[in-house]
Amino acid sequence: MRIPNIFTESCLSELEETQLSGQTAQHLVKVLRMKPGDKVRLFNNTGFFYSAHIVAATKKSVTIRVTDKESSASESKIITHLGQVMSRGDRMDYAIQKSTEMGVSEITPLSSERCELKLSSERESKRLNHWQQVAVNAAEQCGRAFVPKINNIESVESWVKSCKSELSLVLHHRDTQKLDQIKNKPRSVDLLIGPEGGLSETEIALALKSNFTPCTFGPRIMRTETAPVACLSILQWLWGDFQSK
Repeated sequence: MRIPNIFTESCLSELEETQLSGQTAQHLVKVLRMKPGDKVRLFNNTGFFYSAHIVAATKKSVTIRVTDKESSASESKIITHLGQVMSRGDRMDYAIQKSTEMGVSEITPLSSERCELKLSSERESKRLNHWQQVAVNAAEQCGRAFVPKINNIESVESWVKSCKSELSLVLHHRDTQKLDQIKNKPRSVDLLIGPEGGLSETEIALALKSNFTPCTFGPRIMRTETAPVACLSILQWLWGDFQSK
């Protein structure tokens, strides 16, 4: 069986024991059926993987002992910040899950003029916690050493004004510039993705005023959950870790 990759917020040190609880412990015991002696690999957003084995396990907690640590080579050299306008159903989950697999660094859910999803304060908090767990699960599954941070919800206008990456991109099908036409190799990229109905002309203008570069994927219009996955894949190919050079 593949050694599971498990995220924890606990501090980890070689040859020391720590306890895992909550959903993490339940997943190991109830879902993976792990028991004392089984091996796990842990990460806690420090850039290291920690090899460990289970010392004791109950339904509510798992005690592990760290045996070794190694630096992670699974994180991309390009820093990417996704501003994703929220959508209904599981489409936002899909965008977060797949963007995490594509190496995104952080994600800010956005509201916009054509945003389908309206959340009360209570629902917003629950949804943010859910989306963060989606990112945790995706990071564990794909072997990352960091979990992308899911930021608080912002408006498109507020987010584009706060972006500070070397390159900021706004995707919309009405433009003609392709990603491979951008010559300078950035170390960090902001990526603005609109809702199903697209960004409004006003929102696109706001992004351009905030030094966003407009670009397109060509003649086909992608769904809101497909666009970030496709774009992040291209960014990794052009400037990230999908090539050896």
